[in-house]
Amino acid sequence: MLGSRVTALLILLTMASPVRGDEPARLAPFAVNATRSTPGASDSPGETRWMAGTSLSEASALDEALRLDPAFSLFRRTSSLGANPTAQGVSLRGIGPSGASRTLVLLDGVPLNDPFGGWIAWTQVPTLALAGAEIRHGGGSAAWGNAALGGTIALYNQPVANSQRELRLEAGTLDTASAILTTGISREKTAVRIDAKQFSTAGYHPLPSSDRGQVDQPLDSSHRLLQAQLAHDFDRVSARLTWRHFDEERGNGTALQRNASRIDTVALTLRGRITADSWQATLYRQGQNFSSFFSAVDQERNSEIPANNQSAVPSDAIGAGLTYAGERAGIRFTTGIDYRQVSGETREDYLFTNGNFTRRRFAGGEQVLGGAFLSMEHNPNAKWSALVQIRIDHWSLDNGHRREFNTITNSTTRDEQSPARRGVEPHGTVAMTWQPHESWTLHGSAYTAFRVPTLNELHRPFRVGNTITEANAALTPETLRGIDAGLTYRAGNTRASLTGFANHLDDAVANITLASTPTLVTRQRLNVSRLRIRGVEGRIERKAGSDLAFEAAFLYVDSRVVAAEVQPALTGRRVAQVPQGTMTARARWQLRPTLQITAQARWTSAQFEDDENKLTLAAAGTFDLAVEQRLTPALTATLAIENVFDRAVPVAQSAGGLISYASPRSVRAGLRLKF
Repeated sequence: MLGSRVTALLILLTMASPVRGDEPARLAPFAVNATRSTPGASDSPGETRWMAGTSLSEASALDEALRLDPAFSLFRRTSSLGANPTAQGVSLRGIGPSGASRTLVLLDGVPLNDPFGGWIAWTQVPTLALAGAEIRHGGGSAAWGNAALGGTIALYNQPVANSQRELRLEAGTLDTASAILTTGISREKTAVRIDAKQFSTAGYHPLPSSDRGQVDQPLDSSHRLLQAQLAHDFDRVSARLTWRHFDEERGNGTALQRNASRIDTVALTLRGRITADSWQATLYRQGQNFSSFFSAVDQERNSEIPANNQSAVPSDAIGAGLTYAGERAGIRFTTGIDYRQVSGETREDYLFTNGNFTRRRFAGGEQVLGGAFLSMEHNPNAKWSALVQIRIDHWSLDNGHRREFNTITNSTTRDEQSPARRGVEPHGTVAMTWQPHESWTLHGSAYTAFRVPTLNELHRPFRVGNTITEANAALTPETLRGIDAGLTYRAGNTRASLTGFANHLDDAVANITLASTPTLVTRQRLNVSRLRIRGVEGRIERKAGSDLAFEAAFLYVDSRVVAAEVQPALTGRRVAQVPQGTMTARARWQLRPTLQITAQARWTSAQFEDDENKLTLAAAGTFDLAVEQRLTPALTATLAIENVFDRAVPVAQSAGGLISYASPRSVRAGLRLKF
């Protein structure tokens, strides 16, 4: 079987990944559109948002910048600088937040979703190198297949030849320090770019002082990032080779609980033209390793004992694809194929007794996903546009296993082999736009999408405090059916949009409570028959002259369980971790040619921590302020204050009622030097 997969991959090496013909100038030559469609289609399938690279690089973390879109949310409210990596899965429009992302995140067409667990290591992205991000709301499986169930976030690196030379140094409260460097050279047809980052923080206490004990420590973290890119233009083909290394260490709130990540990525992209048509090919490999140590803390939080040592989670992903774009008979089309093979295994010790771990577990497997797609757009006249996307995917799960041993007696206590499974998933999108007036555009779309459970969901059980969650190797893929419709108004310096949507998510993977006592809560990952997600989102942007820009957005969503054969009592309950209301706003004021002030705010309504809606996280809002003063043409001073009013933002609640909070007020000051 491995030989056949290698053969398939070698065939794809002559092909490989996405492009869209005649991209707008804002997208770099190697850009990959979130909808994998042709020009102008970014407006037709529904709500798509563009965020410029300058906005992304100014934030303390990439996910913090993306939160300006109210549809964007991580599994918890915590920033990636303070959250456990396994809680950094992303969702859009309230489509079932979980540690495993229901949204596909891409960097130049290469998935960033963790091969084993689906979460996103947001700090691995060199934000200073980014040209921008395109956030596509609504199911994206018709273009990208698996994992794009809730939408797509496409990140784009700047062209290598556009390399700027810049050094950023920052220091702040919580013993935070960072250094970011970008530099490069360009000679005729060859260009090289280097991006590097070093970051560290002593972190903050997630628990209030009244709830802390002797074992509690701040959420410290540090990470290092190095990315090198080489680009060369041949006579008819351009090529780019990217290598990226990332490693990180984190503290999870007590002396014993820590985790570490290491990610190495290499990608080769080829791009060319055949007469008026264009093609792009990408091949990539990702090697990752994750480790984490868990403990059990006593009620007074004055002592802890080891609970689980996840000593290593090696995982690998290789992928390739081909995209070809052109126009025939007035129909612009993009078509292609792609392939992704994932393998991973958790290796861990558990059941700590008499000073030693007495059990050892190996659990994991392999996934293979491959698909073909076709996107067609037609404009019969200046007022109408139609987009049709169809895709078919084949997926397989192989070598699933869970083996457990008694480390004292060397005897086997569990040896399960999951049967191999195969499946075919056809999906599509149909979208229409109508522009009855130069200022008004109406759009509507219908789509389907799917997600195959991650290896982590299928095979790895875990424990947090007194809550045990069992894995489930029999989980089936999630499927989504949805529609949206809305309108956009553009006039002068004003743009406003309003979109309503309705989605049904069938067989949603969720952590379902099976039993609960004062000392132990038992849950299992199960397929919930159906979730219903419906709501409305809106945004307004306005520029008042050349010195003031303002934008505000909101999301209202009602996300509920409407059928649950596995636990009928959940019917009618709201989906955990989904607030009904979210509002964001940002204003930029160019007070003087050398002085810029940026203010932004985000508010979310109350949400539930658990599937039974017994644990509530209160509504919360934050306000951030940033100032940039250009001292010379090459040197700029910066000051950023996050959570200016030091609001308490609850992010998690244990079964015992212990509430954890996001970061308190923090201050960063720095210098930016262009050379």
